[in-house]
Amino acid sequence: MTSGQAGRGELLIVSGAEVRTALPMKDCIEVVDKAMRAYSRGAAEVPLRTIMGLADGRNFFGVMPGYLGEPSSLGAKVIAVYPDNPGRGLPSHVGMVLLFDAERGTPLAVMDAAQITAIRTAAASAVATRALARADAGHLAILGTGEQAVTHLEAIAAVRELRSVRIWGRSSDKARDFARTQGDTLSIGIELCKSVDEAVEGADIVCTVTAAREPVLFGARLKAGAHVNLVGASRANAREADDDVVTRSRYFVDSRVSARAEAGELRHAMDAGLVTESHIRGEIGEVLAGKVPGRLGEQDITVYKSHGIAVQDLAAAHAIHARALRDGLGTRAPF
Repeated sequence: MTSGQAGRGELLIVSGAEVRTALPMKDCIEVVDKAMRAYSRGAAEVPLRTIMGLADGRNFFGVMPGYLGEPSSLGAKVIAVYPDNPGRGLPSHVGMVLLFDAERGTPLAVMDAAQITAIRTAAASAVATRALARADAGHLAILGTGEQAVTHLEAIAAVRELRSVRIWGRSSDKARDFARTQGDTLSIGIELCKSVDEAVEGADIVCTVTAAREPVLFGARLKAGAHVNLVGASRANAREADDDVVTRSRYFVDSRVSARAEAGELRHAMDAGLVTESHIRGEIGEVLAGKVPGRLGEQDITVYKSHGIAVQDLAAAHAIHARALRDGLGTRAPF
C-alpha cells in the first residue's frame, strides 16, 4: 500500500490522526452548519439509524446510512459504542465512516469514526450555540469529562468568547485531570466543581456530555437566558435532563424524525403529559435558514437536543476526503 491520492480501484484509508489534521474544528463547524441547512430543506435522505443492543445491556452497535445532496455524499457510519472504553484507554465510540462516490456508487474511503464523531458532534453543538445562545454568553459549564468534553470546550470557545469554564464529572480525578490539561488551551482557568449545581450556577451555556441514563441536569437550577446542549443520551430510554429542562425551554433538535424516536428527555415529558410533540420548536437547520425563530428574548432558556445524524458524518467525511486528496493524507489500498 502507498500514501497519496486515491485512484480507480483504490480505497483511501484515513486514520484518526489524519482525520484530526484534515478536519480542524473551525472548518467542521461551517461544514456542519451547511449540512444541517441542507437536511432541513430536504436535500438529504437519512433513514432512522439501526441500533442493536448487546447482551451486556450497556454496549450497542449502530449503523447510520445516508445521502447528502449538498455536498453530494453517500455512505454510512458503522459504530460500536462502549461507554466503559475510556477506562481501557480507548474511545467510547469506535468504528468506521464509509464514503462512496454518489454518482457511481463506488467506495472512496474508510475513515476513523471515533475522531469524526468527536469533532462533528461538538461542531454541531457549536452551530446550535451560535444560533441560540445569547450573544454575550460567556460562562460555560461542561457536565462530563470524556472525549466529548474536550471537543466541546474547543468548539464552544470557537463561537463565544468564554469568560469562565466549569467542569463536573462523576470521577473527581478525571475532572481534575481535565481542568489541568485543558486549562492550558484557554487564556482562563477551568474551575473544578464538586456538584452539578455548583457547575451550572450562573452558567450561560451548559453542555451535557455524560453517559448518564437518569437526569443529572435539573431545570430548576438553570439560569434564565441559558442555552443547553443535550448531547450524551442518544437512546429513548436514557436522559441527562429532567422534565423541567424540557418544559421550561424553547426546544430544538437536529432531526424531528430522530427526536420522535430517540429523544429520551422529550419522550419522558410527553409520556408524563407535560408536553406534546409540538413542543419541538424546530430543527436547527430551520433556525439557521430563518424559517423558524430561535431565541425570542434574553430570558429564554433554549435547548438543542443532539442525536447526531448521518448527514453530519457524511459532510465531515466529504471535507476530509477532499483535504486528504489535496494534501496527500491517508493510505491507498487496492480495491
